[in-house]
Amino acid sequence: MGRFKPLSTAPVKERAILVGVDRGRGDWSIEESLEELERLTQTDGAEVVSVVTQRLDRPIPKTYIGSGKVEEVANLIHSLDADVVIFDDELTPSQQSNLERAFKEPTKVIDRTALILDIFGEHARTREGRLQVQLAQLQYVLPRLRGMWSHLVGEQTRGGIGSRFGQGESQLEVDRRLIRNRIATLREELKRLERRRATQSKARWESGIYRIALVGYTNAGKSTLLNRLTGSDVYVRDELFATLDPTTRQLDLEEGRKITLTDTVGFIQKLPTTLVESFKSTLAEALAADLILKVVDASDPRANKELDAVDEVLKEIGAADIRSVVVYNKCDLLDADQKRELSIVHPEAVQISALEGQGAAALLYRIAQEASDGDVTITVVVPYSKGILIKMIHERCQILREEYVQDGLLATVRASKRMSDFLAPYNVEREQGQDSASIE
Repeated sequence: MGRFKPLSTAPVKERAILVGVDRGRGDWSIEESLEELERLTQTDGAEVVSVVTQRLDRPIPKTYIGSGKVEEVANLIHSLDADVVIFDDELTPSQQSNLERAFKEPTKVIDRTALILDIFGEHARTREGRLQVQLAQLQYVLPRLRGMWSHLVGEQTRGGIGSRFGQGESQLEVDRRLIRNRIATLREELKRLERRRATQSKARWESGIYRIALVGYTNAGKSTLLNRLTGSDVYVRDELFATLDPTTRQLDLEEGRKITLTDTVGFIQKLPTTLVESFKSTLAEALAADLILKVVDASDPRANKELDAVDEVLKEIGAADIRSVVVYNKCDLLDADQKRELSIVHPEAVQISALEGQGAAALLYRIAQEASDGDVTITVVVPYSKGILIKMIHERCQILREEYVQDGLLATVRASKRMSDFLAPYNVEREQGQDSASIE
């Protein structure tokens, strides 16, 4: 052995204490909420060393938790050598500042919102995703600047002209102005990207492609399902918010119709308002869909609560009235009795295992049913000069009969409302005033 012991270069995990207030109301118990907070903490690379709870009717305005609990947490920080204290609900700027003074440097105090924003910052891949995360982070930081500069404000010189505007206060105003300017710039950039996305979405709408959005609680298996159905290789990992950026893939149904599937950002209970606002352009993929697949982790005991959280976000973005199908994923982890009970309680839902492939054929059949609902049967003659339209017929319609005649393609098809509108000028039935049977 050498004289010197090699030092590990692996990053040292931060040690975190979780704090939650039980107010005795809400769909989620304090234990369930803190269990989810622990998963978020682990996703962000930290280790939970202790969990502290307190029962209160309402949070304490000054420090969120009572003075006795503040002292208890301070002692835990010292005895457990903790680096960060994470609160399960959003703290006000003054609460965060007061707690940081009580716990003393270098201990950090953050809340659930800051933790989620940190995870989003790590996982955003596309330019739009990174801009959205930056915007949400700056909106969160802006009202908290005063606390960040309090150490400088306390050092300002007493007396004399301008004594009310010390070094910290001046820097505070500069930073506020810079952040507001940056927020305005980010919003403008996101609007440009949103307009581009809207143009692409409009093109897909006009093409007659049936669009499906995958939504669901984070880690429900949406990306795995997208990969299973389309044969793609979207990034998949067993962690919260593994996928932030929307991914669209094309799929050919058995009948020949082409559809698109879009994987969207996962939802979570207590999803920060700033994130919902910042990610509205991404969530607009769900708003523009013809059908929403609500993917649920059937093996999670909180499955129904998670589905409620998804419905709440869909309602918030105005997508609550879009047709939807509930898809219970990870059913390979259920026994026969649990599957039977799920079928009785939720007979309209589809049970699958995206990982194992179980139920994939049944889901595709259900998608085909939904995609063809409202279709009409029409007979058209499309001139050969309209090659793009002929291509669209083969891609977007279910062809019942086709024949190449002198005037063009003679076809009887099942077409969606959009496609039937495109084909209306070439509708033989309308022109001859007779049904397809008389044409034959």
